[in-house]
Amino acid sequence: MFVDSHCHLDRLSEHTHGGDVAATLDAARAANISQFLAISTTLEELPGLAAIARAHHDVAISAGLHPLHQAPNEPTVDDIVEAAEQYGAVAIGETGLDYHYQESVPVSVQHERFKRHLIAANELELPVIIHTREAKEDTLALLREYSNPQVGGVIHCFTEDLDMAREAVRLGFYISLSGIITFRNAASLRTLARQLPLDRLLIETDSPYLAPVPYRGKPNEPAWVVEVAECIARERGISVDEVAMQTTVNFYHLFRAAAPDAPAHVKEALAQSGLVV
Repeated sequence: MFVDSHCHLDRLSEHTHGGDVAATLDAARAANISQFLAISTTLEELPGLAAIARAHHDVAISAGLHPLHQAPNEPTVDDIVEAAEQYGAVAIGETGLDYHYQESVPVSVQHERFKRHLIAANELELPVIIHTREAKEDTLALLREYSNPQVGGVIHCFTEDLDMAREAVRLGFYISLSGIITFRNAASLRTLARQLPLDRLLIETDSPYLAPVPYRGKPNEPAWVVEVAECIARERGISVDEVAMQTTVNFYHLFRAAAPDAPAHVKEALAQSGLVV
């Protein structure tokens, strides 16, 4: 079975099963996707995401404010903590730094927002979901200063270089690969997929964005996380079953609050690796 470790279920396109969340999840389950992490980009989205999670036992949610969202008021650490607790989030984020569109939100604001999320994650002992683009050194510097390696997190939809990935792993983070890895111009990411330890990789769709080949150009959906796993398997010369199982175990090791809802065979694998749920 597979896990989609990063999707936006509240933003489905009308072209994705008519925008029907239940139908989209059913299609993914038919493709052996057993768990979904629905990502928050604003705290105002949380009631809707929580409603989806209540209706679907295999959906967990995060709580956070995207670095590029123009918020009228910046949430405090307490605001982030309270929102995460109120809505049962298993992670903090997505948060981070994005210098590609820094005119949207000033760098100074992004830094302060990122720090508050990292502090909130430490307070709650929840992993943090990082969005980073063209901000390698500042992202790593803030992680070194404010993140807790015992709690960790993931750099999602990773598009940076191998050196950054290795340093993030050293700091206790996982690296999540998306449909971008299947793109013709993503040779460096495929190299990274071969060289990083498999036990530090996650897979995601970031749906409805970044549909993998052969669906590129269409609205993405969680069922297509299988394409990401198959690409990693080809690059590493291993079976897709091995990629599926290891990335699923990795997911529950990181997002431990979601682990009690893991399938029975995954719980057995977790127990064998030392995590009792």
